[in-house]
Amino acid sequence: MRTFVTVWAGQVISQVGSSMTGFALSIFVYQISGSVTQLAMVLLAANLPGIVLAPVAGVWVDRIDRRIVMMVSDTAAGLGALALLIIAWTGELTFWPMVIVAAFGSAGAAFQEPAYRASIVTLVPKEKLGRANGMIEMGPALGTLVAPAIAGAIILTLGIRVILAIDVITFLIAVGTLGLVRFPRLPSMSEENPTPMRAQITAGFRYLRQRPGLLGLLTMAAGLNFFLVFANVLWLPVFLGFANEAQVGFVMTGVGVAMVAGSVVMSAWGGPERLVGSMIGMLALGGVLLSLSGVQPSIWWAGAAVFAFMFMIPLVNGISQTLWQRKVDADIQGRVFSTRRMIASIASPLAFIIAGPLADGVFEPLLTEDGPLASTVGEIIGVGVGRGSALLLIVAGLGVTVTALIAWSVPAVRNIEVDIPDAVIETV
Repeated sequence: MRTFVTVWAGQVISQVGSSMTGFALSIFVYQISGSVTQLAMVLLAANLPGIVLAPVAGVWVDRIDRRIVMMVSDTAAGLGALALLIIAWTGELTFWPMVIVAAFGSAGAAFQEPAYRASIVTLVPKEKLGRANGMIEMGPALGTLVAPAIAGAIILTLGIRVILAIDVITFLIAVGTLGLVRFPRLPSMSEENPTPMRAQITAGFRYLRQRPGLLGLLTMAAGLNFFLVFANVLWLPVFLGFANEAQVGFVMTGVGVAMVAGSVVMSAWGGPERLVGSMIGMLALGGVLLSLSGVQPSIWWAGAAVFAFMFMIPLVNGISQTLWQRKVDADIQGRVFSTRRMIASIASPLAFIIAGPLADGVFEPLLTEDGPLASTVGEIIGVGVGRGSALLLIVAGLGVTVTALIAWSVPAVRNIEVDIPDAVIETV
């Protein structure tokens, strides 16, 4: 556990720095453009390259030392932050450099995330996987908690360049902690792999195709992520429709508190005995909460719904990750987890592409003061700036709930824990 805790600490620090930069750049893009579409474009760039590169990344995660993969990926992401810092310091930070660096960071994450996740089974005993995954969820949770407040204060007083400099430093810390440890090697890493590269790239998908329950779970995840993208894109425009930046920062801080609380609960609890049922039940409830966040233009109402929704996210992620680590053989986890990342996210780019135009061009006009739905739906959720985006958010939440319920109706998904034996972990 000592090696895991060392790596985890460095990654948490890096994730907090990246969260600060992400929050600052999101505010920056939306304020200079006033366009949900441009905000969605940056978010698309931060996701699409990682999806495309996932199959190739999985091969290298299984072939070489996963610690080295993480070090190279963190270094690449740090160089991207450094490039933005240089641009901001020497000239004006504009839209396209942010898109390019976001894409660069996404490519690095395609290697870093599966390497990090797949290394856990070699560092942590099986009975502690749930707690370890709860700790991993604490990284983005802490980032969500402290990033809005710290980044907002720094932007107002010192400017965005200081935030980018902090991000670079946190990446150096992450690489440094990885340099202090060694990861156990798997037998498959100790010899040359004679299998052709093309066969290795497709190995993760073949593994999943032979296990319909896991493939069905991924299909559910793809649908869920499609709808959850709308939340990522729309929450900021929805909240700014009835609240100022300080109030939005307050809500985001509450989101961070909720995620940290969920991570702490998962770390202490370790997860339920019945993983699949608990996870799908939480997702169904989460969709209801997501819809409720768009029902009223009230900072307290929306903030409470978002708080409850985000509290469950670390629990769902921790339970899901524990399930995959238990059921997938260690020597192929890199390829399977990369394929998992690709399939689960495959519909997300479409959501990023259509979220902005749907919000700006379709849903917002429906709920203007004299819009077609002003006298019907508008009587319930309100009219004006941001209320059309709120309606789209409600639809997305209902989509999450329906998708979860459909997944539970599939026997192969419902019976994963019985049908698929636990993997055996061996290291050298």
